[in-house]
Order: sequence, then C-alpha cells, then structure tokens
Amino acid sequence: MTCPTCKADAQRFGTNRNGSQRFRCVECKKTFSAKLSDRIVGSTVPLTQVEKVLQLLIEGCSVRSAERISGLHRDTILKLLVAAGEQCEKLMGRLIVNVPVADVECDELWGIVAKKNKRVKSEDDASFGDAYTFVAIERNTKLVLNFALGKRNQATTDVFIEGLRHATSGKQKFQITTDGFAPYRSAITTTLHDRISGFAQLIKVYRSPQEREARYSPAEVASVEVIPIYGDPDPKRICTSIVERQNLTMRMQMRRLTRLTNGFSKKWENLWAALCLHFAYYNFCKIHRSIRVTPAMQAGITDHVWDIAELLI
Repeated sequence: MTCPTCKADAQRFGTNRNGSQRFRCVECKKTFSAKLSDRIVGSTVPLTQVEKVLQLLIEGCSVRSAERISGLHRDTILKLLVAAGEQCEKLMGRLIVNVPVADVECDELWGIVAKKNKRVKSEDDASFGDAYTFVAIERNTKLVLNFALGKRNQATTDVFIEGLRHATSGKQKFQITTDGFAPYRSAITTTLHDRISGFAQLIKVYRSPQEREARYSPAEVASVEVIPIYGDPDPKRICTSIVERQNLTMRMQMRRLTRLTNGFSKKWENLWAALCLHFAYYNFCKIHRSIRVTPAMQAGITDHVWDIAELLI
C-alpha cells in the first residue's frame, strides 16, 4: 500500500471500528484507511470478513459452504469473488513480466461451465461445455507464469503462448516441455522461437481399461514417449511433473474443479475469477514446501509472504 500524501510505502496499522484496514506511512507517519468499497465496488462487507470468505474459497470450500460458515449470501460471495479475481488479474499482469526462467512446463486441465459438452444445445451460451485451463509453470521457482481459459483448440493455445512470452524475459533462453497436444507445436515455434533453447513434448500412452475395472478408476500409463520438436532440448530436463502436481493442487483447492461433484462453475466469469484468485494466492501467499518460500519470493518478484488483503490492493 502506498501513502496518498508522500507516495511512500505504508504498513498495516490495525483496523477501524467498521473493520476496514488502517495503514501507517513509514516516511511521514500519517495514518489512513483503505476502504474496501474503493477496491470492491458496491461492497460494504468489512475487509476482515472478505478475507475470511476468500480464504474459505481458496481452501476448497464451495460457495454454499462459505455461505453457511460466513453468514453472507451466496450472491454476495460470488460478487466478492469476481471483484477479487479482477484485482488479482491486474496484479499478476503488472508483476509477472519479463521474469528470467530456465525450465517451463505447460499442461491443460479439464473443467466445465454449466454442463458437459454432450448436453450442450445449439441455443445455449457459447461458453457452456468444456473449459480448459492452460497453465505454464517455472520448474525451479514453482512460479505460475501464465494461464488461459478456453476451449482446447489452436486459438486458446495461441493466446496462452502469447501471454507466456509477455511473462518471460528475452535476455535468457529457456527450455519448454508440454504434453502431446498438437497446437503447441505451431504456437511455440512461431511465438517463442527466439526465447527457447529447446522444445520437447512428453507423450503418455495409456492402456485400455481391463475387464472388471471400475468405471472411475485412474488410467494406467503404459509407456512414455519423448519427442524433440525444436532446438536441442536437454533430455534430463524434459519433464511435466511439476505442472501436473499443480493440476492436483487446483483440483484439491478449487471446489468447482473437483471431479465427480456438483460443484462445477455455472458461469464462465466465476470460473475465471476463481482461477485468478487461486494463482495469485499460489504465487504470492502460499509457501511452497520444497522451496520454503512463496514462488514469487523465489523468483525475486517480492520480498515477503503476502496476505490476502495485499492481493486486493
């Protein structure tokens, strides 16, 4: 938070009676309040309560569970989610730019909006049906560099890779690994040809279900095939395990992406807001066990662990 008087950094300095956060400037020592309504338009919910509600959503609670726990109406919770998602989207677009990277992994995560593809009718909204989340993560810092939401096609892939170019630095070449999705080939070789030292695809071949196997049993990997696509990729660095582990984190901490439940997203904008909030929290607030700091700290973007209130400023 910056001081409105001298524009210097300000620190949190307690709360007001209405629950809004109070700050104190480290230079001029003046105190001032940051009204939540300035950041979340039309909301009169105290900042402390907003933090608790968003924390519930981040930790995997459904909207109705958060409604029962917090006492806020579900429509209010969804409005707070959308507003928080907009703030997180702007935050990451401002801070995750020109980041030096060494190894990038990309993958897609399946989800739905409103209904599955087989139930979509011609008169339904174009956003209904499959909704894939494309994720790019840096293998060493665990920083999520970019993500995109859309259909699993060439158009979404192109937008996703363009965003990855914006997030990475052009001063240091990096290696990139994806799964076997074909549109990656043209998108990466066209957009990132001057940024990458190597590009390879890691293709997993799954065996067909055996007799008496349960319907929802996880598929078994029969073989793994590595295909170099561009440059000279190092075989020891061809890997997608980090981004696949991130996919598990999303399934566990986003109720709307949990499989075999009725917690799926009913609106495209709600799913997008939830993704923005999740990735901002993952990058800036959550301490990664393997590196013992947040991904943003490991990448040199921030110098401390953020709290949820800082994501909303």
